[in-house]
Amino acid sequence: MPRVPAHLREHALGMLQGGMRTADVARAITCNVLTVRQLRQRYSETGRTADRPCSDRPRVTTPAQDRYIRTSHLRDRYRMATTTTDRVTPGTHNPSISAQTVRNRLREAGLRACRPVVRGDGRVYRRRNERYTETCTLERDRFGGGGSVMVWGGISQHHRTELFVTAGNLNAVRYREDILLPHVVPFLQAHPDMTIQHDNATSNTARSVCDFLQDRNVSVANANDLNPIEHAWDLLDRRVRARAIPPRNVRELAGALVE
Repeated sequence: MPRVPAHLREHALGMLQGGMRTADVARAITCNVLTVRQLRQRYSETGRTADRPCSDRPRVTTPAQDRYIRTSHLRDRYRMATTTTDRVTPGTHNPSISAQTVRNRLREAGLRACRPVVRGDGRVYRRRNERYTETCTLERDRFGGGGSVMVWGGISQHHRTELFVTAGNLNAVRYREDILLPHVVPFLQAHPDMTIQHDNATSNTARSVCDFLQDRNVSVANANDLNPIEHAWDLLDRRVRARAIPPRNVRELAGALVE
C-alpha cells in the first residue's frame, strides 16, 4: 500500500467507520481509492492501521533529520536536494545521505519537485493545490525575451548624432516628425557638406518622407547592404551584453543603450 501518514490513516478509518464511501474518503485525504480499500482490509484483518513488519533496509534518517529536511524545503522552495545532503548533520548510523533520500523524505511530506508556473531554471518543491501560491511561482523578465527596444542614430567619419529611443513601431509620419525634423535636419544644417544615407525600410522610402527631404534640399545617397552603421550597432550590442549587471527589463535596456 502506498505510504500514507499515520494521522491520515486514523482519520480515514474514522470516516469509513462513520459511513463515508471509499471514493469520498480517498478524495478527502488525496490518495488512491485502492489505498483506502487496502487500509480497510488491513484493519479488519489485524485491527491496526500501521504497516506490517517487513525486512526492508533500515531508515537512514532520524525523525529530527526528517523535520530538518521538510522545514528547509518549506522555507526555500527552490532549494536543491543535493544542497540539503551537504547540510544534514551526520549521525553514527548515517555518515551521509543521498539526494534521493532527501527527495523520498520530501515526497513523504507531500512535497514534489515541479517546474514553476513561469518557466525558468530549476525546480520548485510544492504540495498539491500549491501551483499558483506566491512561494511556488517564479517571476522572471529575461533580456531578449521580455521585449525589445528600437533606437535610431546617425554617424559620419568625424561626427555622430544623439541616440534616439523610439517606443513602438516606426512609420513614415513618426520617422519624419520624431527623427528627421528634430535630429537629422539640424545636424545636416550644421554640416552642409554631408548627405544622408538610410536603409530601404518602408518608413524611410515613403513618398511623404522623400518630399520632406526634397523640400529642405537634403541630399540622399543610395542605400546598400554595406551600411557602416551596422558596425556601430554591433559594438553597442557587445557593450550592453558585457555589463556586470545586465538589463532586467525594457526600461533598463533603454537606459543602458543611451549611456
